[in-house]
Amino acid sequence: MAGGAIMSNTHTMVDLAQQYLDSRRKLGFALTVQGKELLLFARYCDQTGHEGPITTELAIRWARLPCEADPHYWAKRLDTVRRFARYRALFDPATEIPPKGILGPTKHRPTPHIYSTKEIGDLLRAAAQIGPPAILRPHTFSTLFGLLACTGIRVSEALRLTRENVDLDNAVITIERTKFHKSRMIPIHPSTVYALEKYWQKRLRVCPLAGNDTLFINDRCLPINYRKVLWVFMQIRKKLGWRRNAEGRFPTIHCLRHTFAVRCLLHWYEQGADVNRKILSLSTYLGHVEVTDTYWYLTAVPQLLSLCSARFAKFVNQQGEKV
Repeated sequence: MAGGAIMSNTHTMVDLAQQYLDSRRKLGFALTVQGKELLLFARYCDQTGHEGPITTELAIRWARLPCEADPHYWAKRLDTVRRFARYRALFDPATEIPPKGILGPTKHRPTPHIYSTKEIGDLLRAAAQIGPPAILRPHTFSTLFGLLACTGIRVSEALRLTRENVDLDNAVITIERTKFHKSRMIPIHPSTVYALEKYWQKRLRVCPLAGNDTLFINDRCLPINYRKVLWVFMQIRKKLGWRRNAEGRFPTIHCLRHTFAVRCLLHWYEQGADVNRKILSLSTYLGHVEVTDTYWYLTAVPQLLSLCSARFAKFVNQQGEKV
């Protein structure tokens, strides 16, 4: 233990954080977002001249630095430091481990915005008007948002797609390197095949000598990144006058994924299908690790909950008649 204490005095907090991240990643943990947050904490410690082990006060102070942020974000930041502190306590017993939940729960799933057909149409039309038709930009973003709406894939998954991933002949898209390091194949509708083929031909005309086969690129023939997609979406949202909901949240890009899932479930309930069997396919299609992540939509959307209640009431009545 003494050796660990000496190490903490001769190494910066960034050094110690990097050692922790290296050890965790060797065990198979990606720690992409958490790693970035932890290094931000470590740099804050070094830049403010903090000396000695981690303290609860220091961790809370850093976690709440973005004063306008959602409290759940504070809790997540603190939880990242808390895990690091537990590790550091093995080497430096003077390390303070912040109490779990002191800033509230880390997980919160706000009610998603479910887009109407009109809203999705407005989004795609606005995206198609963000530049002259002769350039690639409007075609890239209208096709990207359309693909997100009709397949429910994640933005990160769409941005990593290559021409090889999109089999237009068999109407199948292969999603590789997903959020949980698994690949999956998803069928697409003929109208989606048509839209992707049309975009690809436009892409070839604008960037015939592109050095990569990434599907969605900008006018410089380079892959577009999430920050650019987010910026364009926010500009369109502002133009369309979309407002905050009762929870104070704006419609987001990710809500297109929620909308896809909810529409599938609504369609099955209205058809009288066996949702318990169908939902397993939907969970696989969306790339959920746990089917409970898909079932969450049943309680998140009032319309779905109403259909569930109606079906359950019908079931109870049928059982009563049998008795």
